Amino acid sequence: MRFLVLGDSLAFGTGATGPQDTLGARLTRALTEAGSTVELHVVAVPGATSLDLAAQLQRAAAVDADLALLVVGANDLTRQVPPARAAAALGAAVRELRARGTEVLVVPTPDLSSVAWVPPAFRAVVAGICDQSRARQTAAAEAAGGVVVPVPPELTARFAGDPSLFSADRFHPSSAGYALVADALAPRLLELVTRREDDAA
Repeated sequence: MRFLVLGDSLAFGTGATGPQDTLGARLTRALTEAGSTVELHVVAVPGATSLDLAAQLQRAAAVDADLALLVVGANDLTRQVPPARAAAALGAAVRELRARGTEVLVVPTPDLSSVAWVPPAFRAVVAGICDQSRARQTAAAEAAGGVVVPVPPELTARFAGDPSLFSADRFHPSSAGYALVADALAPRLLELVTRREDDAA
């Protein structure tokens, strides 16, 4: 199974202690433990926005991926990408992957209100902006045939209450943080594998 990871620094694994602790590596182990033989291909780029997904897809054209994880959205907000453009670019990326025969799991904009540099007085505003972005992304990705799995609120609350889940930059997850995110995503990823196998049967 060819497993493709696209998106931003969270997809790349910025903040993890080593390559084995990144989201892609952890999810690859989960797929392997479930019985799949997996080739991991990471084309995610730290700092990427949704507008950069087309270039990542071009680099991954030869992969012929069976399964893709797409994590994007935080930089759309920090770099002020117009929401409609960001959602359209995400939808186009998912549509292209589906046209290639790839099952796509999308992790949309996380709740950035839990990061340390957001003052308490502004956290509700930041959370609301993230919610709006996530809603646009969800509509675009699902319309294109992707499966959207947001980071669950209870996990966001754990990040907000436990500084050890962040790396030294207090923005990206630490290895422990990536472990929790991977645990949350693995069941949905395995569901996609099962669906693909059922469709092929």
